[in-house]
Amino acid sequence: MAFHASGDLDRAEQCYVEVLNHGYRIADILPLLAGVVGAKGKYEAAIAYWNELLQIRPDHPVALLEKGALHLKVGEAAEAVDCFEAATLGFPDNMLALNNLAVALTQANRQHDALETFRTLVRHQPTNLLARHQVRRLTSRIVPFWHIPMLNDTRRNDAFEAAIVKAIAERGPDASVLDIGTGSGLLSMMAARAGAKHVVTCEVVPVIAATAKEIVEQNGFSDRIVVVNKSSSELVIGEDIDRRADILVSEILSSDLLAEDVLTTFEDAHKRLINEDALVIPRRAMAVGCLVQSEILNKYAFVDEVSGFDVSGFASLAPNKLPVHGTMTEWKRLSHDVDLQVIDLTGTIHGEDYRVIDIPVVSDGTAAGMVQWLKIDLAEGIEFENHPDDYPDGGWLQILHPFITPVPVKEGSTFRVIVGHDRSSLIVMAAPVTG
Repeated sequence: MAFHASGDLDRAEQCYVEVLNHGYRIADILPLLAGVVGAKGKYEAAIAYWNELLQIRPDHPVALLEKGALHLKVGEAAEAVDCFEAATLGFPDNMLALNNLAVALTQANRQHDALETFRTLVRHQPTNLLARHQVRRLTSRIVPFWHIPMLNDTRRNDAFEAAIVKAIAERGPDASVLDIGTGSGLLSMMAARAGAKHVVTCEVVPVIAATAKEIVEQNGFSDRIVVVNKSSSELVIGEDIDRRADILVSEILSSDLLAEDVLTTFEDAHKRLINEDALVIPRRAMAVGCLVQSEILNKYAFVDEVSGFDVSGFASLAPNKLPVHGTMTEWKRLSHDVDLQVIDLTGTIHGEDYRVIDIPVVSDGTAAGMVQWLKIDLAEGIEFENHPDDYPDGGWLQILHPFITPVPVKEGSTFRVIVGHDRSSLIVMAAPVTG
């Protein structure tokens, strides 16, 4: 111990090993020896000594914490989680163990569990600023930023509510309503406010589902709305929902139409969760767009010479779509509006599809790509469109689908574009030039 205290770790290790070999006070020597070899960077050996101690005392708090910390150092986050979970089970009031568990869960990419653990830590230690910061940081990772602007999108909300009210009036208050992708619970509460007595809404993200349940209760609809923390593909008739739904409501459309697994979700709902004659809100979704020129967007989509160097090769790594809003909305039309793709959400099967269309050019310019937006058919006589001319910054964004390189075009000519979709994304690209 004198060698240990003076920093002579090699001689301290030798002595500790000799004492250990004599079988003297093993439970006292093992922590000291593990500490010495760990300080020397011999992490695997230190873990082995902690394991020896844990065989003697499986609930030893220091051994669990120190072993977990070593696992983190060597990049074994899952093993660290096991150690810290054991420490918190044995000593639930140990805030260090709880904090370390949250950190290990984060490194193990168990974001939802890490968030809940940090939230528990904040409940025990409201003034723990670092834990509060981690709660905000993880929430931002898990919950997409667009939820708040979407909730504040009055035009979108009014259109969905009009369609929901119309559906409840047609099918009656006893109609079973299924809301897929609850978010805040807004659409479900609209259905309940319109008179629906039986609403089931599902949400796969635990923190969002828990928050939606709280919001539903705060607004007095918990007797009519059931929030289920599952993906719609995991819902079971007779367990999560009493019977097949008479009305399906879902707002999982992305700004580029299909990114949120729309096709698979609606196909599964038609197959298992809703009646054959169920009303579907929305009924159809269309991608509309126009050919555009934009110096601002060019700087986000293309690159050529920079600081005297040719870095144009990096353009091959550029994204195939870019949000267009706010300061990025300065662009010039080179064509009229064109219907790009229609998805019938009342259909039960959707195959992959693409085709070539000719777009008349109405102005000379250099096409950066196509700006695309949504037109949604919610119900008979009820539509919503985030057309860029009068909807520059709402809940849904417009999307630039940039070409591989800017393309010069002439008024009166036509420009060929490939449009369509696969299972999860919209396809918009310039057609290869032939001949």
